[in-house]
Amino acid sequence: MKVYEIQTKGIDALVLTERESAPLGAGQVRVRIKASSLNYRDLLTVIYGGMGGKLPLIPNSDGCGEIIETGSAVTRFKTGDRVITTFFQRWLDGEITADVMRSSLGGAVDGVLAEEVVLDELGVVALPEHMSFEEGATLSCAALTAWQSMVVKGGIKAGDIVLALGTGGVSIFALQFAVMHGAQVIITSSSDEKLERAKGLGAWQTINYNTDPDWQKTVLKLTDGLGVDQVLEVGGAGTLEKSLTATRFGGMVGLIGILSGVGGAINPDAVLRKSINLQGIYVGSRAMFQDMNRALSAHQTKPIIDQHFDFDQAPDAYRCLEQQGHFGKVVIRY
Repeated sequence: MKVYEIQTKGIDALVLTERESAPLGAGQVRVRIKASSLNYRDLLTVIYGGMGGKLPLIPNSDGCGEIIETGSAVTRFKTGDRVITTFFQRWLDGEITADVMRSSLGGAVDGVLAEEVVLDELGVVALPEHMSFEEGATLSCAALTAWQSMVVKGGIKAGDIVLALGTGGVSIFALQFAVMHGAQVIITSSSDEKLERAKGLGAWQTINYNTDPDWQKTVLKLTDGLGVDQVLEVGGAGTLEKSLTATRFGGMVGLIGILSGVGGAINPDAVLRKSINLQGIYVGSRAMFQDMNRALSAHQTKPIIDQHFDFDQAPDAYRCLEQQGHFGKVVIRY
């Protein structure tokens, strides 16, 4: 079968090669991958030649496809079922653990940028019936990250105000989930065109952070000086202090990404003084994934895909993500 391998650092070093199909064990399913979406984590893994694990490594965590073979003792799925891979193969429910961290696709173990994968039947979930393979491939990481931050940890409710930074995959899913729950969204971007698209999806207020670098002050003005109930903080060290300023007393900041870098000192004053819940968010469990999919199905919500690339164009897909011009998700289809 054809697979992409990370053998050394860099997008240009991504290698399309052949591997033998893996044997099928008890309780496992063989999935013919039809689509895979990209996350910033996948881009970093390719650029830096893995994340300290084994090489060669097949990248990407998010895959969607069709079960073409089942092993003995499989009870949850049958041949022909459409399924999505889970980011953490061993996070079924409950709290995250060190063992869970050792089961991440495309990081700790081989990922899904391959024609087929063999996984435990608990390592996949059913694709919502109203979605295509390409749409389903966007859910494993970005969607579930937004869901855990806003719903599981944040307890979002109607009337809440949410601040989403940027218009990448996590933030656009956050916008969709907030609208689903009757909450209001303030969203930022450096592009007025993207902000107009976000309004079309239901954003309440928009801020261009290039023309309004003190956007945290604007957020406070928009919320009558109170601040937002939740922030999806995808920027990291470069934006965290502004996000804390923009958060209300007793509010929550879901610390999700590192788009602006990982260095720098953070003043804890706002966290302490305002009793802010600063919560690290790393994707979610299988149980959360299934809950999220039920909500997506009930509302017939579809992911926003910005661009599609064919399997043999995979390096171009990573370059597209690197340029940060996308709105929503970038998908590779097979």
